Amino acid sequence: MMKYILVTGGVISGIGKGIIASSMGTILKSCGLHVTAIKIDPYINIDAGTFSPYEHGEVFVLDDGGEVDLDLGNYERFLDIRLTRDNNLTTGKIYQSVINKERRGDYLGKTVQVVPHITDAIQEWVVKQARVPVDDDDVEPQVCVIELGGTVGDIESMPFIEAFRQFQFKVKRENFCNIHVSLIPQPSATGEQKTKPTQNSVRELRGLGLSPDLIMCRCSTALENSVKEKISMFCHVEPQQVICVHDVSSIYRVPLLLEDQGVVGYLSKRLNMPIETRPRKMLTKWKEMSDRSDRLLEHCSIALVGKYTKFSDSYASVIKALEHSALAISNKLEVKYIDSANLEPSTLQEEPVKYHEAWQKLCSADGILVPGGFGVRGTEGKIQAINWARKQKKPFLGVCLGMQLAVCEFARNTLGWEDANSTEFDPESKYPVVIDMPEHNPGQMGGTMRLGKRRTIFKTENSVLRKLYGDADYVDERHRHRFEVNPELKSHFEQKGFHFVGQDVEGERMEVIELDDHPYFVGVQYHPEFTSRPIKPSPPYLGLLLAAAGKLQSYLQKGCRLSPRDTYSDQSGSSTPDSEISELKLPSISNE
Repeated sequence: MMKYILVTGGVISGIGKGIIASSMGTILKSCGLHVTAIKIDPYINIDAGTFSPYEHGEVFVLDDGGEVDLDLGNYERFLDIRLTRDNNLTTGKIYQSVINKERRGDYLGKTVQVVPHITDAIQEWVVKQARVPVDDDDVEPQVCVIELGGTVGDIESMPFIEAFRQFQFKVKRENFCNIHVSLIPQPSATGEQKTKPTQNSVRELRGLGLSPDLIMCRCSTALENSVKEKISMFCHVEPQQVICVHDVSSIYRVPLLLEDQGVVGYLSKRLNMPIETRPRKMLTKWKEMSDRSDRLLEHCSIALVGKYTKFSDSYASVIKALEHSALAISNKLEVKYIDSANLEPSTLQEEPVKYHEAWQKLCSADGILVPGGFGVRGTEGKIQAINWARKQKKPFLGVCLGMQLAVCEFARNTLGWEDANSTEFDPESKYPVVIDMPEHNPGQMGGTMRLGKRRTIFKTENSVLRKLYGDADYVDERHRHRFEVNPELKSHFEQKGFHFVGQDVEGERMEVIELDDHPYFVGVQYHPEFTSRPIKPSPPYLGLLLAAAGKLQSYLQKGCRLSPRDTYSDQSGSSTPDSEISELKLPSISNE
């Protein structure tokens, strides 16, 4: 029987439900179970594809091209699984499917209502999606962690709460449990931990017909025993069902924190799951990762030149990919956020202080990263940053738009095409070095890009990136773009040492660029950060950090192996519970 774990949140949104849901999945997976995850977002958008990153953070892209909430990125990284677009359920999707059924005449003669029709549709969706295999071995999952976005008591999440109230009786008590994540504020005036917000949110949840089995308390410092007992008394649970999730040095510590408080033991009894209590190798790996990230001494700074830098979740996967790579080479990562508009000459006139601060940050960084983005604002600043990286021989990685702007920069300053630009920003440009793709349909915004997993084939033997990928002939990576480098102008660049070393299967799309006589100047049209994992860092990002730390050449000479002190121990265990990795060697992509 499938076991369902519903994670709800109270008091405030953005309380850490995503990390807690991922961590729950991680410790269950380390017990040898197959785990899948579903994220429910109560907004009416069909998917996350049309959001500004300031709304909910970055848009995460899946293998099948689904544009989803960034929590699915957490699930993929923590559990090392591959999800599909249907693992992200929104109010829009549910209503759309019910309205389509109504138009087809499936409910002939009936009044279509929220209860039972919408709530039934939600339950059917969850049951069907929970069965879809997400591991490489194609085994049907045994546990499904469902995270309900937003806060208990929101009008928009009511149909979902009601659906799960019915669901708990449908699947029987021993197959369903509810974890409620709540906030324990600690006002600085008194310094004591307050339980009233948690009491109120649990009372509201119980009023809606769901009784939490575990109450996870988010707090800045560890919960005092008296507070635990008070929550237990007022929220109708045993003290051992109150779990403290205080702020920790690194999110890799959260699974260990839950494991220490006996969460697995409680769930195995409550859900009647036969879990062996053998020492869990997989959590050793998490412990090693978090210990290592606390111990790092050498620093490495990367300038992230983007336009959504006010909100770090806008680049969540990019930051994670940088962290994975920094951890792999035992360097402590420092990200310098630079708003690209501040690098532009116009800022020098209007706000000289901001201009000089931005340039000071850029010049002092060890490496420069220009991530993807949309729209014209800030693009000239990004081109300035790329120009600096190219001329000063600073390690540079351009992703998606970052790669396209590197092409524009080279065309303007080396080929002398002064108004070279992307038709996205200047449709009238004499030298359109970046053009929109034939499949892009400007009439519709949602889901009209080149999305999902596509193959890139390496065209030369001596590419740095190819070596970083373990000398693979091709790589499969995830894309999200509307524009592409103009293939007709390719030869002009190649003559000047600017090479398109990776192209798509037809050889029409330029996927990877590299520059001669530069320590590391790489651009990729795809988004490698979406497939980066804590133990398997993404090669383009690893290359950037190696180059920024001055270790790239020795790494390539050693045949792409890290020195012994940088590898994880034999006891680490890989993502599949039984196999082990003896050293952190980047996997060759072709055998996946």
